[in-house]
Amino acid sequence: MTSKQLHVTMISSPGIGHILPVLLLAHRLATRHNLRVTVLPVITTDGSPAVSQLLTSFTTTTKNLSIIQIPAADISAILPPEAKVVTHLCVMMRETIPAIRTAISTINPRPDVLIGDIFSTESWVVAEELSIPKYVFVTSNAWFTALFAYSPVLDKQVSGQYVDQKMLLDIPGCKPVSPDDVIDPMLDREDETYKVYLNQAIGVTLSDGVLINTWEDLEPRSLDALRNNEILQSVLKNKPVYTVGPIHKRYEPDVLKNDIIEWLDKQPEQSVVYVSFGSGGTISVEQTEELAWGLELSRQRFIWVVRPPTGKHSDGSFLRASESSHGLYAYLPEGFLARTVEVGFVVPSWGPQVEILNHISVGGFFTHCGWNSTLESVTSGIPMISWPLYAEQKMNATMLADELKVAVKPKVWPTRKVVGRDEVARMVTGLVAGEVGKEMKVKVKRLKEDAQKALCENGSSYISICKFVEDCWSRI
Repeated sequence: MTSKQLHVTMISSPGIGHILPVLLLAHRLATRHNLRVTVLPVITTDGSPAVSQLLTSFTTTTKNLSIIQIPAADISAILPPEAKVVTHLCVMMRETIPAIRTAISTINPRPDVLIGDIFSTESWVVAEELSIPKYVFVTSNAWFTALFAYSPVLDKQVSGQYVDQKMLLDIPGCKPVSPDDVIDPMLDREDETYKVYLNQAIGVTLSDGVLINTWEDLEPRSLDALRNNEILQSVLKNKPVYTVGPIHKRYEPDVLKNDIIEWLDKQPEQSVVYVSFGSGGTISVEQTEELAWGLELSRQRFIWVVRPPTGKHSDGSFLRASESSHGLYAYLPEGFLARTVEVGFVVPSWGPQVEILNHISVGGFFTHCGWNSTLESVTSGIPMISWPLYAEQKMNATMLADELKVAVKPKVWPTRKVVGRDEVARMVTGLVAGEVGKEMKVKVKRLKEDAQKALCENGSSYISICKFVEDCWSRI
């Protein structure tokens, strides 16, 4: 083998939920597999300050890793402001291709391999111009990947709206998907977003291989189907599937404690439920009130990261910087803060999630089930309350609650109806102080151990990345 260092260029769409796993995978490729990696994150003008801090920290600390920020194209004249997030991201990434092409042309030495997230597949044209292999990095799990890749086939097989189907949606070799759990772009087949989603799925199948943020022991059935089921392999055109997960932010104790950690230090072990809906998730005014009452009625300790409620979209903060918390507490029930002062800690907009989840006082996570947050919870050994809001989160929530049994879920998803305070209180109490919570803690700690093994040298994900690197060498 040549002594030349393999050079990988990675493209990420906007939003910390996409940029973070791309950067973390880039860091692993650079530090553990000795690859030269250039990351091209597409950045919006109103992006979160957390993204800027994140990019700075990676640039200054990692050898073999460089970052070239790409300003997102202005699509205000192409799409109306009310366009859904998936359409927004896909169109933005398509219009940003000239800037991506220009940035790649300045990289020296030129890249040997291109990796893009699922919103970056239209940049395959740049890889083809350079005659280099192109791989897609799915920042979610294998079950979602199977549904995603198979969606153009389902589109021909199923009549009417998916959500109106009486039967489960069959994915060859995988657990079927309930019509209640379909991902957001599949909710309305008449909407423009659905057409964008199908084109996006086709783009994934045109890659030279698929990297998935999961590990072998977590999803053996779905991974086997992606690799060995004749129908799915035909859809993927017999492309290899690599497990590279868990790609997640690692816990690194901070000597300088903030107010949240100082408060946690005073609480009993595994007594606190942490409530947060990710960087983009928002809930309605009515649901905010019911959630507050539920936390109070549970009489359990809690940390709640609160954002200003929204009326219509549950992904209302996804592509926007956090709104001001001015007047935020007006949305909480009158007297709530005073009544819960001994047991609760309310945080506006953001909290150090990985540090919180790894604190000895935390016993549960009330989460939107974004895959990044899910992995952070599992690798911290923390059971969950599933509260999916958008994207593929309902599928994640179902996997966690019904298959892995490390989460509880409400009777009806919060995207369908407001979940009442009594049900919130029941779930929180059961998670922190009930028998179900104890059983889930045992199961999630086993998953944590499995995840750690996958990342070790000779672990399944380490070996899979080595195979990916070997395959890349064979193609150049």
